[in-house]
Amino acid sequence: MIRAAIYARFSSDLQSDKSIDDQISLCRDVCARAGMAVVSTFEDRAVSGASAVNRYGFNAMMRAAEAKAFDVIVAEDMDRIFRDQADYHSARKDLDFLGVTIHTAAGKVGKIDGAMRALMSEMFLENLAVHVRRGLDGVVRDGRHAGGRAYGYQAVPGKAGELAIVEAEAAIVRHIFADYAAGVTPRDIAAKLNKENVKPPRGDRWNGSTINGNLQRGAGILLNEIYVGRIVWNKVRMVKDPATGKRISRPNPPDQYRTAEVPTLRIVADDVWQIVQRRKRGNAERGPSKTANPKTKRMLAGLLRCGACGGAMVSSGDRHGTARIQCSAFRESGTCQNGRRVKRDDVERMTLAGLRAELAQPAYLAEYVAVYNEERKRLARDAGNQRGKLERRKAAIGRELRAAIDAIIKAGIDPTTLAGDIKRLEAERADIDARLAAIEEGDNVITLHPAALDRYRADLDRLAALLPRPDLAIGSELEDSVHALISAIIIHAPANSEKLEIEIRGRLDELLQAPTFSRRSAGGGLVVAREGLEPPTPGL
Repeated sequence: MIRAAIYARFSSDLQSDKSIDDQISLCRDVCARAGMAVVSTFEDRAVSGASAVNRYGFNAMMRAAEAKAFDVIVAEDMDRIFRDQADYHSARKDLDFLGVTIHTAAGKVGKIDGAMRALMSEMFLENLAVHVRRGLDGVVRDGRHAGGRAYGYQAVPGKAGELAIVEAEAAIVRHIFADYAAGVTPRDIAAKLNKENVKPPRGDRWNGSTINGNLQRGAGILLNEIYVGRIVWNKVRMVKDPATGKRISRPNPPDQYRTAEVPTLRIVADDVWQIVQRRKRGNAERGPSKTANPKTKRMLAGLLRCGACGGAMVSSGDRHGTARIQCSAFRESGTCQNGRRVKRDDVERMTLAGLRAELAQPAYLAEYVAVYNEERKRLARDAGNQRGKLERRKAAIGRELRAAIDAIIKAGIDPTTLAGDIKRLEAERADIDARLAAIEEGDNVITLHPAALDRYRADLDRLAALLPRPDLAIGSELEDSVHALISAIIIHAPANSEKLEIEIRGRLDELLQAPTFSRRSAGGGLVVAREGLEPPTPGL
């Protein structure tokens, strides 16, 4: 019996979930006519087929193919599986090696027609994008909005592309422009709005970046020309990152912008607008501070959190050129009361010192491995007695499934009458496979050789040497290792104080489960360093 896996997908959350059910039903009919037994189904809901990277159902299906779980993939049409030539050829090469074929409602997909249909699907998406952009260009020419939420406006029901001013929000926009024109910074404006509990355009708080925007992209409240009655479209274009499958915006040159004058949407007076734009251009011409480069990324980027509010810590240089970090919630929205800036080098040094002092001790590592091995052996002993029973039951399930399939094919029994039994047997067999795999896994132990400990210490020394070097940190295997070990570093730096403590949280818990590390804090965090104490790491 040929084992078939069904794949179904629809691309937009505007489509009905019933589309998946309809596709699966059609594919089941195809399998029934071809004498194939459906052993599994995979689906992706509201996910574009333009990339295979971010399609969890598709990737699960490819992993199942590698495990020899089926012989055929059945889909309604090729464009459900592939809308990109590169994805098709890559997957087809793997499937050919695994002996898995592709079938659609139109029949078996060969190499030549499969390549042609993948090309046609890709061209369809490109042509669709051209047609959509042409339509939106016409919408702007008609003086209507081409889409997107603009603070201060709401859509007019029943009139596509038409906007109406929301007076309460328009008043906030006027206050923002007036304050900025008077010299108030976007961060101070955001802090004031948050203090007054003014609802932001999205999220739960105003940020300075929401107001300030990006001069190159023309984004942000202070740069949005709709507030002076001018709709501007096509400032950015969307491209798909082939590595992640995610859409990324790229700015277009000004000569590609499309504009339309709509005086009825004006909120801000021309004189105020001009003052604001002159100030924006002046700030851009002065450029960022040369004392420190706030864009420099380091090994711990994305892990640092404020101990006062939990917000991200971001770079903030000072006049001496020393790289410092500060709570982003304090800087951008004023919702955190702790604005103390901390030297980034101190945080990195203390983090590394804590990790080295506690984890580089061979006795800890040896005890961890010993406890791990003993537990694995215990599980293996407990499960070993079940191996024979499980294998016999698995063989019996195989015979029962073959009998059920023969009854459907040879005796003509309605498949729906046996569907429940078949599904139950398949689920039981999958459970047995998992239990047998666990038994095999339990037989494995870790051998700890003295040379391994030397390499372990050497790796930590290498981490110490590379951590302060931004040219080697980002994008390296070392960065991946650190981020795999740590989920967050909480920085406790009270205002008006020299006290500094850091706390490591997250993935260390997966490693430090041996009794040696019983001093872990109840919250799952690990205080690994306090500035000014000897030794510098009291209390993992």
